[in-house]
Amino acid sequence: MDLILFQIYRLLTYALSIYSVLLVIYILMSWVPASRETKFGKIIAKIAEPYLGFFRKFIPPLGMIDISPIVALFALQFIGKGLAPVFIWLSRML
Repeated sequence: MDLILFQIYRLLTYALSIYSVLLVIYILMSWVPASRETKFGKIIAKIAEPYLGFFRKFIPPLGMIDISPIVALFALQFIGKGLAPVFIWLSRML
């Protein structure tokens, strides 16, 4: 059972890492507005916008600077760091 939990933990941490990289790519694409109009940009937008949109509802832009992606990345990292204690607890319970 511990092996299955470890595999699930690894899968989730890899998924969070990949999603973080996609978010960084999407954020960097904002510096070149034409890049968001490509097929690649539209695909990444469909993946990243729902998550970033959640934070944009609560964090208004400061002038022309949108800090919600930074907060979103911190939240994603916080979630990733919180997975280890949860899976350790689960392995002890089972």
